[in-house]
Amino acid sequence: MKVGCIGLGVMGLPMARHLAAAGHELHVWARRPASLAPLADLAPRVAATPAALAGACDVVISIVTADADVAGLVYGPEGLLAGAAPGFIHVDMSTISSGMARQLAAAYRGQGADFIDAPVSGGAQGAQAATLAIMAGGEAATLERVRPLLTCLGSRIVHVGESGAGQVAKACNQMIMVAAIEAVAEALHLAAAAGADPARVKQALAGGSAASRVLEVMGERMVQRDFAAGIEARLHHKDFGILLRQAFQLGVPLPLMAQVGQQLNVLMGRGWGREDTACLLRVLEQGDGSGEPGRQSQSRAQSRTSR
Repeated sequence: MKVGCIGLGVMGLPMARHLAAAGHELHVWARRPASLAPLADLAPRVAATPAALAGACDVVISIVTADADVAGLVYGPEGLLAGAAPGFIHVDMSTISSGMARQLAAAYRGQGADFIDAPVSGGAQGAQAATLAIMAGGEAATLERVRPLLTCLGSRIVHVGESGAGQVAKACNQMIMVAAIEAVAEALHLAAAAGADPARVKQALAGGSAASRVLEVMGERMVQRDFAAGIEARLHHKDFGILLRQAFQLGVPLPLMAQVGQQLNVLMGRGWGREDTACLLRVLEQGDGSGEPGRQSQSRAQSRTSR
């Protein structure tokens, strides 16, 4: 297929490479020309505008940040919608609100084109390994048309339901994952405060029913004090804003998520939004006055024991 890619960041760049490696004709558009440099060896066809990209491609795949970013790509005289002919498909793999996904789907249907919301889970590692979990919303027949492309990018593709359903599934994914990160942070913080070695506690938990991918990856980052971004915390903060707004609109109580959302708010207020969400541990440390690592909490616990 002739495939257009928009969003050549940590996720989008390896995804574009996978599509090219599978033999698809790669077209790209980027707001910043410098973003195209890592693809120079593939010599992709560069479009001047999103509209031109849509006009040249069967399918355009985008992965950007938020509702406003996707809407900015689609609408306007130079947007994707302006260049979309009947039969064109836009697959958006960003994490946005389900309402925006439904709005975009209706706009495309109005001129004979199609839209699939297909957010992903798996992070940069999953994008590089082409093992992403893809949650798709939209028409089943449209999904089947783009499935050959999605199989280049992920190992699990689930059609969740109609337009917007993929984004609902992604919100649920973020709820469980970030709540688990907070749980790991609290567990390791408690371990340090009680005088136990957090690394040994993590090792012990990994052999029992608390074992999880979040404990393995995020727990290790916390133990090593490695807060360099895997996925920037600001993105999880954005995702929680989406899901908590939707819960408010639907009147659905999410008491645990509200608490986790507040912890993310504190993280952002501390200026750690561009660091990893493992910084939720640092939020707890500063909250109890210990500041830097659990070593201070541990020393306090040891002094209490000695008394």
